[in-house]
Amino acid sequence: MKTPTEAPDAETIRAQVREGYGKIAVSGGSCCGATPGCCGSTPAASGMLAEQIGYSAAELAALPEGANMGLSCGNPNALAALQAGEVMLDLGSGGGFDVFIAGRNVGAAGRAIGVDMTADMVAKARRNIATYRERSGFDNVEFRLGEIEHLPIADASVDAVISNCVINLSPDKPQVWREIARVLKPGGRVAVSDLALLQTLPPEVSEMVEALVGCIAGAVTVAETERMARDAGLVDLVLNPKSGYIDSMVDWQDPLYRKIVASLPAGSKASDYITSLEITARKPASMAASGANRETLKATVSLAVYDPPMCCSTGVCGPDIDPKLVQFAADLGWLAEK
Repeated sequence: MKTPTEAPDAETIRAQVREGYGKIAVSGGSCCGATPGCCGSTPAASGMLAEQIGYSAAELAALPEGANMGLSCGNPNALAALQAGEVMLDLGSGGGFDVFIAGRNVGAAGRAIGVDMTADMVAKARRNIATYRERSGFDNVEFRLGEIEHLPIADASVDAVISNCVINLSPDKPQVWREIARVLKPGGRVAVSDLALLQTLPPEVSEMVEALVGCIAGAVTVAETERMARDAGLVDLVLNPKSGYIDSMVDWQDPLYRKIVASLPAGSKASDYITSLEITARKPASMAASGANRETLKATVSLAVYDPPMCCSTGVCGPDIDPKLVQFAADLGWLAEK
């Protein structure tokens, strides 16, 4: 049995989140459970939440049924300012809400990719692809099963990464930011809406499993978020706290937020501790320009030569030395240093 002072390990956290969101996908419930009324889980409340945080009525009306599950805490699509022909990646894509909206923005020549670690969510999103194709005329969206700490995406292949209220759920957030930097093309950008802390939550709140699934207990401070993004090599960071989202959730008498408020010190309100945070950043045109340290570069860049093994490390030993191999060995050494 876990004592109150023990923190759950990374796999335990992933299992809790996967189980919680699996139930949401199957039941059509919310981030706090299967019952309507939490986090905008009813269709009407989900639509009201989405419009309040910046989605247009036209965007919402075009969505396949069930794609909007009320799991948003901002509008990263608007922040990303997607252009026709771009490749977009959504971390923790859920039922496909932001991917289906992004697909229309990038158009027929673009691609919108969603990654989610919950099989039921991926299945739910994939079922809606046919409806999206019929309504939009585009065949440009896909959903992949995977963890955001280990993205099933090629290096430097994405123009824009977005995420909506998901990174806070990860037990290894620095790795998520490194993965974002890895998959972005040079000059690519990231636009994230997430929940962040303005001050440390009381232990009784951070230990609530439903608070973890509801994105609260896993959140870190605004300053920690900025540090992790910079350490990953991203530049031009802008962080914009928007506490009004939290206040509106309490105004709607959301069950999870009511429970959190009841656990706070007397006279406190949820927005004293928690904020919705808009984060934008860019991958520099070259990693050298980012100011990232050598250890960060080692974590995000790898070098491999696929060639049969030779009798010595340079491959240039023996009586007949090919000068091209000598030059290659020198170039390889220079590249490794860089």
